[in-house]
Amino acid sequence: MTPDFLIPSTLIRKGREYSRKLWVRVLIMGLLAVFSLLVSTLIERWIPQSLATYLTGSAADRLLSIIANAMLAVTTFSLSVMVTVYRSSSTQWTPRVHRLIVKDRTTQNTLAVFIGAYVYALIAIILRELGVFDDKRSFVLFIMTVIVLIVIVLSLIRWVLHLQSFGSLIDTSRQVEEQTRLSFRERLQNPCLGANALTGDIPESAEPFTADENGYIQHLYPEALNTVAANHGVKIYFRRNIGSFVFVNEPMMMIDRVGDPIDDEHTDETLGAGIRASVIIGDLRTFDQDPRFGLIVMGEVASKALSPGVNDPGTAIDMITRIGRVLTDYEDETARERDEVLDHIYVEPLKASDLVQDAFGALARDGCTVVEVQQRLQTTLNGLMRHPDKGLRDAARTSAERHLRRALYAIEFEPDRAQLMESASDAVRDAVRKTLRQSQEQDDTPEMDNGTDTN
Repeated sequence: MTPDFLIPSTLIRKGREYSRKLWVRVLIMGLLAVFSLLVSTLIERWIPQSLATYLTGSAADRLLSIIANAMLAVTTFSLSVMVTVYRSSSTQWTPRVHRLIVKDRTTQNTLAVFIGAYVYALIAIILRELGVFDDKRSFVLFIMTVIVLIVIVLSLIRWVLHLQSFGSLIDTSRQVEEQTRLSFRERLQNPCLGANALTGDIPESAEPFTADENGYIQHLYPEALNTVAANHGVKIYFRRNIGSFVFVNEPMMMIDRVGDPIDDEHTDETLGAGIRASVIIGDLRTFDQDPRFGLIVMGEVASKALSPGVNDPGTAIDMITRIGRVLTDYEDETARERDEVLDHIYVEPLKASDLVQDAFGALARDGCTVVEVQQRLQTTLNGLMRHPDKGLRDAARTSAERHLRRALYAIEFEPDRAQLMESASDAVRDAVRKTLRQSQEQDDTPEMDNGTDTN
């Protein structure tokens, strides 16, 4: 890592990413177990002799044996439950949900406690065999083991309560909504990832910077990238946003040289290395910094519920409502005032039309013949048409008209068509009726004589 990346904001972002990984939490709990044993050896020296000999080492041995045997079995059981839930969620809803459930905090914390307690018991048993904790110095070890048992019991209770809904449709839908809303709010609180909004033309003097691998743009460290650009005297214009797929040698961004590097050590090679280190490309899209992906996943859950194998319109209706709640948080990134802007990078703002299409496009098409789904869709879009932001109002209006037209073409039963029309807003209903009338008039118009004699 170059010095350009040794800034607190970037380190915090990286720390948050690693904290979501299971092995990191397990490692932390294992280290805490070792630390607790070291503390025990230090405290033991300050315990009065009368109190230190109050308990024998056999009492601690029994507890350590129980922990070692129980934690191995409980951890194995928990892992089997996790695998079952992961597979069922991928099959029943959408494979993209699997990666969200993998990061479930309760599950990761519980497994970390179980494995950490197992490590604690093993190390304590080894130290007992080595004579570090003899029978005259086992009082603190016993007390520490009791504390570990209390933590285990609390974790077991929390784990059992969590299993009551873990992997269920309601719990999964809620997790997707919360994660999407979190990504959405983080993006809107820091518009364009803290960079300038790229709304105009890119300078003609800018040169393309191409991707060196195929994949999705998963993550961006804007503060580090801005530091790299400032130190090299350039401005960076992103042509592709987070979540976009880029191919090898495809222009990913444009670099405009507006000044000189701060010193001779900052060259084109260090510029390229700094950019690649701050822009993470992978084979899968992630929820981090990518609220559009969360909306796509919510739409996929609704579409899967409408498939013949599942046939659950109620789930689709529920997801439409959840999507509507997420979209109500939308704000125009270019209109939000900010105290600080990363002057050397430019990122395209989120477009309301893209968000609405990502959220409703697939489910509206797959459920075009389900009247109840289309009614809830029109109701939700009608609500979004009252949003304070004009861009979202216009996007919702356009989407409502398009989806209503498609549904009317697909639904043949006239009472169902009339029922659906009643669910649309007056403006959407009148616009669709006008469009259908014009289309019908064009179909009824005979072909014009082109002057060719057919006799």
